[in-house]
Amino acid sequence: MKTTALFILFALSLSANVLISPQEAMALAYKDATQITKKNILLTNEQTQKIQEEAKVKLNTKIYRIFKAQKQNELLGYGILVNEKVRSKNAVVLYFISKESILKSIEIIAFNEPVEYLPSREWNSQFENVKTSKMLHISKEIPTIAGATMSARSVIDGSRVAFALYNTLLKNQK
Repeated sequence: MKTTALFILFALSLSANVLISPQEAMALAYKDATQITKKNILLTNEQTQKIQEEAKVKLNTKIYRIFKAQKQNELLGYGILVNEKVRSKNAVVLYFISKESILKSIEIIAFNEPVEYLPSREWNSQFENVKTSKMLHISKEIPTIAGATMSARSVIDGSRVAFALYNTLLKNQK
């Protein structure tokens, strides 16, 4: 009985799949960066409302982690960490946005659903070189994933949240 309980606890811990740390992902995305900093932000009610309206997504939190990549004192870009529910569990995606307001790429940081629902690198490549003024929608700009529509929807909804956060809070900063 004790062995079964330990096995179940071990199996449950394996289901929380952290694929890469956000710091490692930032270092890979911004290879020239000499400094990567992170900051947690707490949105005000006004900011929350504005971001929800722009993204057309209801936020499930007011707390977000923003990473900033710099080379010396020059801003290279940001990483915006967004946690979205896929089916019953969460996926955490880091959206890399350049100082030119372009989504460079995305990196799935953690994925707690079964691995067969994990979007492929090929599918993720559709999120390269997208202007933050363009709010992406499933089946319009980005096709769904056969058998993983909810995963696709969570990544796309997350991109709109990341774009709205960037446009509202970061775009005009240096």
